[in-house]
Amino acid sequence: MDLDFMQFIPSLPYILKGILVTLKIVVIAAVLGFVFGIILSLFKISKVKILGWFADFYTSIFRGTPLVLQLMIIYFGSPQIFGFQVEPYTAAILSFSLNSGAYISEIIRAGIMAIDKGQQEAAMALGVPYGKMMWDLILPQALKNILPALMNEFISLTKESAIVTTIGVMDIMRRAYQVGAQYYSYFEPLILAGIIYYLMVITLTLLGKAVERRMRRSD
Repeated sequence: MDLDFMQFIPSLPYILKGILVTLKIVVIAAVLGFVFGIILSLFKISKVKILGWFADFYTSIFRGTPLVLQLMIIYFGSPQIFGFQVEPYTAAILSFSLNSGAYISEIIRAGIMAIDKGQQEAAMALGVPYGKMMWDLILPQALKNILPALMNEFISLTKESAIVTTIGVMDIMRRAYQVGAQYYSYFEPLILAGIIYYLMVITLTLLGKAVERRMRRSD
């Protein structure tokens, strides 16, 4: 096996430009998924049964089917469903945020359920409105407890974002593949892409641990 990584060094800046594309998709999808996850989690613990049924059904669909399938349905199916072609970048953000929302809703629901019910009962006894109680009392505590799980979801989303190459988004993987096609050698650029993803994940992991330590010191 004849490997030559040096010939790909001039192409490394081109591959690295994909980091910004990847991060834009991941960050926007994570924020939208987080907001959607909060809404779904509140539906799941709501006393209105139809809201709980909807949230559970939604979660089962998006957790029970592959993310790449959801991405392709949104992108390739958009002309039939909407009458126009959704842009690859938009399709990636939509699919990732909808999928992430399903997973995050379960994480937040578990965090809310772990809070002592006595706090909710005390707030209700004091006449605190439900919305204010959830926003000011319950959710902050729940989010603090589930921060590691949320970071894991964000890291998973970063790795899974590589599938956007299937719809032509110029991310890290797509650029590495193009470089490989240019040199008729795919192993080296794909290994370089893998190293880039690995360093991104390690950076996010260290960042998450730093945030956890800071929050523990603030207790």
